[in-house]
Amino acid sequence: MSETGAPLRPAATAHVLIVEDEIAIADALLYALRGAGFTCAHAGTLRDARESLAAQTPSLLILDLGLPDGSGLDLCREIRRTAAPVSEVPILMLTAMSDEVDRIVGLELGADDYVSKPFSPREVCLRVKTILRRMHAPDDAPSAATASAALAPNATNGFELDAAGQRIRYATQWLDLTRRELHLLQLLLQRPGHIYSRETLLDRAWGRDAESMERTVDTHVKTLRAKLRTADPTRDPIITHRGLGYSLSIDQAD
Repeated sequence: MSETGAPLRPAATAHVLIVEDEIAIADALLYALRGAGFTCAHAGTLRDARESLAAQTPSLLILDLGLPDGSGLDLCREIRRTAAPVSEVPILMLTAMSDEVDRIVGLELGADDYVSKPFSPREVCLRVKTILRRMHAPDDAPSAATASAALAPNATNGFELDAAGQRIRYATQWLDLTRRELHLLQLLLQRPGHIYSRETLLDRAWGRDAESMERTVDTHVKTLRAKLRTADPTRDPIITHRGLGYSLSIDQAD
């Protein structure tokens, strides 16, 4: 949304903050994004990034995780704990090819997507456009009330939804979910046993334009599973259907 509350106009008005300490990478991204019509700012350290965020809330943040004065994960955590509108800024992480743990942690903290180095600046531009379209499209994510209506009163799958609080309890514990994890679980809860493809999960839990980022569904499901296992190590209610997608187990009786 713009400052006036109007829908976001084309990418020409979107402002991207790039937090990257490698000048060659930052310059390539600045060149590509400005060529695509974005306005951009660059910060090479966490300190500079915090100052830039305080001065202007960007439409999207491109965040390198390895910075000279700390980890980009710390900034991701800070942003998600800050008041709106900063807390709602979509985050695209830049990670090393081998840093799977950092990618998982970043998504757990609320990052929206990641790109592994080395990457094409053109790919990053396309990813930025896709994220912004999803963020500003009409909200197609299922509501907790809708999901709750799909659960039978005597359901034994261990889930309880708080529609007003937009939160979910599993095995008597309230789950600490990112908004992506919340939307995914709400969707799975609508039709227990139904197999959702990755494309469908992207389109309905994220928004529109599900032509990319399907691999992030797998990562979000992985982090969601870990949180469910923390609440109840004896169960794994999310079922993987190879080549098809995911479903929520119907049989969760004690």
